[in-house]
Amino acid sequence: MVSRTIFCLSAFLVLSVLATSASSEEELSPYYYNQVCPQALPAIKRVVEAAVYNESRMGASLLRLHFHDCFVNGCDASILLDPTSTIDSEKNALPNSNSIRGFEVIDQVKLEVDKVCGLSVVSCADIVAVAARDSVVALGGPTWEVQLGRKDSTTASRDKANSDLPSPFMDLPALINNFKTQGLDERDLVALSGGHTIGLAQCFTFRNRIYNETNIDPEFGDQRKSSCPLSGGDSNRSPLDPTPAHFDGAYFDSLVKKRGLLSSDQALFNGGSTDGLVQAYSSDAKAFGADFAESMVKMGNIKILTGEQGQVRLNCRKPN
Repeated sequence: MVSRTIFCLSAFLVLSVLATSASSEEELSPYYYNQVCPQALPAIKRVVEAAVYNESRMGASLLRLHFHDCFVNGCDASILLDPTSTIDSEKNALPNSNSIRGFEVIDQVKLEVDKVCGLSVVSCADIVAVAARDSVVALGGPTWEVQLGRKDSTTASRDKANSDLPSPFMDLPALINNFKTQGLDERDLVALSGGHTIGLAQCFTFRNRIYNETNIDPEFGDQRKSSCPLSGGDSNRSPLDPTPAHFDGAYFDSLVKKRGLLSSDQALFNGGSTDGLVQAYSSDAKAFGADFAESMVKMGNIKILTGEQGQVRLNCRKPN
């Protein structure tokens, strides 16, 4: 009975500190967990580094998970919710179905963080945001201070995922408008698209480009046709840039050479308003890294839930 009383008192104190750290302005802070669980961020890093070391592709998957979360009703971990009779899971949306991944790694992180903290105080939304940063760093990319203090949603929206996530077939005006809707400008669009410097894409997302588009290097197109036939092989994967396991500026160099894999990639360098940024990043990887980090912080602030607006899920796959 005494130990249970102590645990409850400890829980009360932790939650009190959390409520205070959220502040009346309810702003995020990179120091949100410093007092209540300083072991949280190192624990996330350990699990993510191990997952990326085991499979480098997982780094791109965790980065994409954060992106696809934030673009649908904000960075609230709604993408992690499994389907139920009352939840129309975003996992089943067309841009995510049989494509989005990394959920098991987030589950592992959640278990480890709750273990080291002794209580479920770190939100799933914050875990997704930190895991994205740690994945980029693990693959040689820039670091940044992740703003923390998000709460988790209790709902998801497959319809919003279908309508709000950018498509690999979009042209530049559509991309600019899509990002503008999220409060992101053209620099954010180009910098965040640079996340495609890691990872792979499935054949069905770039088949039309390599067979029908003209703004493509012929040799590059022929190379991709070898793994992406005109029919069939929809899930065959090709790298988004020549160094898919290393976060660098090769993606932008590829665009300048008309070797962008997706139509939405090459749209960034096709005689439009973003050509200058692509050209700049292709010759200055440090500038790209700095802008990418800045845009990731900006994206991570989209429609956040704080204070009493959400919850800290005990299980990232379902509401409490």
